[in-house]
Amino acid sequence: MSGHSKWATTKHKKAIIDSRRAKVFAKQIRAIEVAARNGGADMEGNPTLFDAVIKAKKSSMPADNIDRAIKRGAGLEAGAKDWITIMYEGYGPSGVAIMIECLSDNRNRSASEIKVAVTRNGGSMADLGSVSYLFNRKGVIIVNKVDGLTEDRVLEAVLDAGAEQVNDLGESFEVVCEPVDLVQVRTALQSAGIDYESADSSFLPSMSIPLDADGAKKVFELIDAIEELDDVQNVYSNFDVSDEVMASLE
Repeated sequence: MSGHSKWATTKHKKAIIDSRRAKVFAKQIRAIEVAARNGGADMEGNPTLFDAVIKAKKSSMPADNIDRAIKRGAGLEAGAKDWITIMYEGYGPSGVAIMIECLSDNRNRSASEIKVAVTRNGGSMADLGSVSYLFNRKGVIIVNKVDGLTEDRVLEAVLDAGAEQVNDLGESFEVVCEPVDLVQVRTALQSAGIDYESADSSFLPSMSIPLDADGAKKVFELIDAIEELDDVQNVYSNFDVSDEVMASLE
């Protein structure tokens, strides 16, 4: 889990500073629209929207883009699409399990594009339920390391709020909790004066498959191809890559 989380965190940071910024913005706008549609435009009463907006701001999305997305989602402005959440499951190289979360307005397009991306990059599609049992739904909060911030301080801030564990990812800490405790844990960090990078409901693997450099390279290429698709919001997998293998690939 730690290797996958560390890689995913690094990917997120790189994505917001390179040519994929527009694609990142598009995915975040969809998430904001859906959150506003499901829970309304009031951020104080809609924690899912609050977290989606914070993530967009951390990516330097212009405030006007955020505001328009909220209004479209809440029905206060025309132009919102009828986004639906679709989950796909499959296997990648080395037998790693993959779950693909989409927000789409065209189910047939999404299914076709994902099947092509997966099969062309050494993977295979799987029936619903054949992979998902390997994952648990969790709340995940990423906290960037700053001077003086220790794992013990983060743990002390969140332990009584329902956090299950704090993992050191190298450049950041990962706080894991039950999804229902996500808002409470995030609020505990804020009350302790600890800034956080993102707070999401995520899928974490119950067991991981260790990869060597060749296997990791193939899995990364597959996930890159999937994430390039416009309808894909998140990709979850159960691979684990050691620091040594990560260093060799970098």
